[in-house]
Amino acid sequence: MTQPATDTVATAPTLPPDAQLLQLAAGSFISQAIYVAAKLGIADILANGPRSIEYISVATSTNENAIYRVLRAIASVGAFSELDGRQFENTPISNSLRTDHPRSTRDLTIWMNEEEHWRVYGHLMHSVKSGKPAFDHVHGEPIFSYLFQTNPELGEIFNRAMTSYSHQSIGPILEAYDFSGNQVIADIAGGFGHLLAAVLKEAPEARGILFDLPEVVAGSQEMFSSYGVADRVETVTGDFTESVPVEADIYLLKHIVHDWPDDVNLTILGNIRRAMKPGSKLLILDAVLAEANQPDIGKIIDLEMLMLPGGMERTANEFATLLNTAGFRLERIITTKGPVSIVEAVRAE
Repeated sequence: MTQPATDTVATAPTLPPDAQLLQLAAGSFISQAIYVAAKLGIADILANGPRSIEYISVATSTNENAIYRVLRAIASVGAFSELDGRQFENTPISNSLRTDHPRSTRDLTIWMNEEEHWRVYGHLMHSVKSGKPAFDHVHGEPIFSYLFQTNPELGEIFNRAMTSYSHQSIGPILEAYDFSGNQVIADIAGGFGHLLAAVLKEAPEARGILFDLPEVVAGSQEMFSSYGVADRVETVTGDFTESVPVEADIYLLKHIVHDWPDDVNLTILGNIRRAMKPGSKLLILDAVLAEANQPDIGKIIDLEMLMLPGGMERTANEFATLLNTAGFRLERIITTKGPVSIVEAVRAE
């Protein structure tokens, strides 16, 4: 068996501070290289074992030398591995780019690096100076109207990405929280219903309600059918900034609160609060930021929130303040093994 030609990730000496900084500053090159690999489906091509760069080039209709240089760069950070004879194979990291991987990152990687999305990153300074979303500055309108009205093709990529991201968090959510004993579980702005479908499969006595915009819920039936729960789900359409005409035992808000500034969230939470019955619970499923200098991917995703929808990731104290202002009482925060925590709240009477 051929052996890796290099193992730079495992054996490279610690870089001096200036070199570390330059490596961080060049991160955009790696982002785009991984995007190219994801878009071309290279991890799928390597699913059954190593392939030569000639084979990869023909299979992807790319320039052989150019695609070699891209894969060599990605391999230097551990995604893919270069073998003797200009061959490449998957690593555990690049395996997650496979379409059939149970926690596939392919769609999310594509969304993050599509040109219309990528272009916004170059305007972080606009958000820093103004405090407003750079997306509106670049595209001339807010992100969600752009995705679902102006550019529905990109909106479809976004929806697939959110489904992909759910692969990272649904299992840990189900492991950390007991949904049994609830009759009705509502997923507010739940997209294609991936989380709700998984919860209903684990709680066979419950019924589900998916609430979202008409153009979004229209794509949910395939998801519910794949989980075998379609007969237990009702879809309700509407805009959660206007009303949430849904009564349930549990209200799920996954990756919603972080999209919006406090004033919009107070409207959304107020609409949910008015729909709740005594004893209902609200579960906010978002990152809860670590304090001070602790490493936290949520602190990086927070920049996405700043530039795109104008929202923010929050600390535990910020969640408590937001909920209290909206007329809720924070009950507990449950840490999961995934990228989100479960912020459980009840209506303050």
